[in-house]
Parts: sequence; C-alpha cells; structure tokens
Amino acid sequence: MANVEDENPPGPHPARGTGAATVDRDARGDRGGLKARPREDDEQIDPEEYAKLLDSYDSSFRNIAEGEVVKGTVLKVTPSEVIVDVGYKSEGIIQVDEFLDENGEVTVQPGDIVDVLLERTEDREGYVVLSREKAEKMKIWDEVEKAYAERKVVIGRVIERIKGGLAVDIGVRAFLPGSQIDVRPVRNLDALRGQELRMRVIKVNKKRGNIVLSRKALLEEENAEKKKHTLETLAEGKVLKGVVKNITDYGAFIDLGGIDGLLHITDMSWGRVGHPSELFKVNDEIDVIVLKYDPATERVSLGHKQLITDPWANVMDRYPVGARMSGKVVSLTDYGAFVELEAGVEGLIHVSEMSWSKRVKHPSKILNVGDNVDAMVLGVDPTARRISLKSRAIRGTTSPTSIRSDRKSTARCAISPSSARSSKWKRRSTASFTSPTCRGASGSSIRPRC
Repeated sequence: MANVEDENPPGPHPARGTGAATVDRDARGDRGGLKARPREDDEQIDPEEYAKLLDSYDSSFRNIAEGEVVKGTVLKVTPSEVIVDVGYKSEGIIQVDEFLDENGEVTVQPGDIVDVLLERTEDREGYVVLSREKAEKMKIWDEVEKAYAERKVVIGRVIERIKGGLAVDIGVRAFLPGSQIDVRPVRNLDALRGQELRMRVIKVNKKRGNIVLSRKALLEEENAEKKKHTLETLAEGKVLKGVVKNITDYGAFIDLGGIDGLLHITDMSWGRVGHPSELFKVNDEIDVIVLKYDPATERVSLGHKQLITDPWANVMDRYPVGARMSGKVVSLTDYGAFVELEAGVEGLIHVSEMSWSKRVKHPSKILNVGDNVDAMVLGVDPTARRISLKSRAIRGTTSPTSIRSDRKSTARCAISPSSARSSKWKRRSTASFTSPTCRGASGSSIRPRC
C-alpha cells in the first residue's frame, strides 16, 4: 500500500489562529454546536412523559402495516365519503358506496367501530388509504380457510348456473360443482337459483381466489347419522314417515332417514295405477309400512295400500249375486272386459256375456276403455278376488224375447196384383217360389206370411 503524506504538518497552525478558536470553544463548553437556550418553568416537559409519548408514537407505526386489517372509528359521514380514524395519527377516507346496503342506505354512523384494510399509509393529501370492502373480503377469506381447516359448515346463496355447476355467494364467490350438489344427480340446476344451501368447503386457493364447495359431502355425513338411528329402530310391520325422493316406472324410492326403501307400484293402492306419478310427487311426505327388511343388503320393501282397509274384505256384502251395478271399463282382453266397480274392486264381463244375437270376436268391437256400463253380478270369489259380471244390453244387442216381440209386430208382406199377373210370375211354379224377406224391427231376417 502506498503511503500518502499530509501536506499540513501536525499540530496547530499559528497563522490560522487555531489556538484562539480552541480556547473560545472550550470556554462555551460545547462540541462545536450552538448551546440550547434553557426553557422557562411553564414550558418544561417531564422526561418520562416525553419518553412515553415517543414510544406510543413509534409503536403506532410499528403495529400498523400496509395490507393489514385494523379496526377504526367512524368520525364523520358525508354524502360521498366516510372518514375513519385508525389510530395512525391521521384519518382515512373511504367512499360511502362501501357502506351502503341493498336498499342504498348508509349502514354506519359516527362512533361506530368498523374493520378496514390499510392499503397505504399516506396518499398525496396526507390521508391514510383505507378500504372496508377489501377488509370484509379478507375477513371472509380468513373465515373460509378456518372453515376448511376445521371442517365447518358454510351457508351460501346460489347466484347463477355456470358451466359445470353453480356459482354460490358465501360472502365471496365460490364454485359448487354439479356432481357435489346432491347425493343423486340433479337434472334442473336452474331451479336452485336463489336458494340458500348448507355446504362444506373442500378446496381453497387464496392466491388464485378459488373456493370449491360440496353439498353432497355434508348430506352424506348427515345421512350416515340418520341411517344409524333408522337401522336401530327398523323392523317389519313398523309404520314410518318418509319423503318421496325419486319416481320410476315401477315404483317410488322413499327416504326413511338416511336409508331409502322401495314402494312398488303394486303396493301403492288397491286400485289400478298406471304410473306412480298419478299418486305421488317428489318431496311428498307419506306414511308407509315396512313389508320386508334384509339387514345384510339393507334393502327395504315398503307398502302404502296396506295402511288402508282391503276393499275385498266385505265384498260379498256390497256386491251380492244378482245385484245390478255400474262401472267403468278399465281394460280389454281377448276373453273379456274388466270393469272397475270401485277403487280396488274389478269384475270381468266375459266375451260370451256381451251379446245375445251374435258372436263377439273381441270385446273392442263393442266396448272401449273408459266406457260406463251396467252389469249384473253372476258370482263373487273373495279368495281369488274375482267377480263375474254379465251385460248383454250393450250397444243395441237384443235378447231373444225382444226378437220374438219384433216378429209379432212385423206386418205381412203383400204382393201387388200387377206383379202377380205378370208373365214372369205365371211361369214360376209354386214349388220354386221363394218369398222376399222382410226386415224386422230388431234387424233380424223374417220370412213374411204371403
């Protein structure tokens, strides 16, 4: 390293008066600055109090940082702004729009404590930049993350249907996939718009602003608890209340509380049922009786008509042999027509009992489904649940007695003299003579007496 000599030799320079200056400064008793003027007695500040104020001021800067949510006190509300004090030795201004409710009214007043987000410590005008809306969102995000970690239930309102599922408002926008809406597939998602649902948070990504919800997971957990209780009390012959969850062509599935049972279409009513939707609708609450329960497979067969008195129990008293009844044709077969006398009670009119005068090839030639007919009871078999009926006065069919009456009332046929004197008439022999036929009132062919 090169050594560099000093141009001025060490020691005071007598020509510059260094010694005089040094003596003058020592006489003043300072280190080169001006000596402070002592304060008057009424202006003196206690050093301890001054230290406390300084620490309090410094701590306010250290405790508040940009991006944090702090509590502030509303100082003033104007038509356009809300002034909030956050204890930062300066006030913050927030647009009044962030404090309006759904009706457009301001929800705060001076003295209220609100949560705000400190965006910047100072703007150009010296105010602290605050935001209540962002503070609420950050607070909600914290609650969502807590609900996700602790597996808590959140409540949200369905906003709209989007691709793949539903958009839900839980304070912030969240996504509910279509596969997570219910334990069974939901066909009409638009019907859920505006409804409030209880859900569980299954995924959170705060950086991307992504929240995924599941209602299915919550329902499965609730159903598991209900199912445990239901299985403990389930037994054949027990009457339970259930809710119709789904309807098929062959029956309806009833929710008994965590476990579903099948109500077959044949066990819905004693009468004829074309489709289960004629009697029940989804979400209907009905009473059912357990017909069969298999603990191994957890299959439950249910009945509804068994809760009503069997109409065949005293059918002999209501439909004695020889009694005339009226009913509606509900079915046609090759061998006859089934007539519903009342709900659950049907009788059969055999094809041979439909006409006196002609042979009926098929009941549809005479009757149609829905026709009202009068019939007489021929026989009743309660054990086999059969009632035999006859009705031979259908669509103008006439009994032999009516035909004989028609024959007696038929006038004799007369042949005019002119035709009798014709040459053609004379050439015919009496043996080969065949008289013309006359049509009776009943429609039968009758040989006249000529």
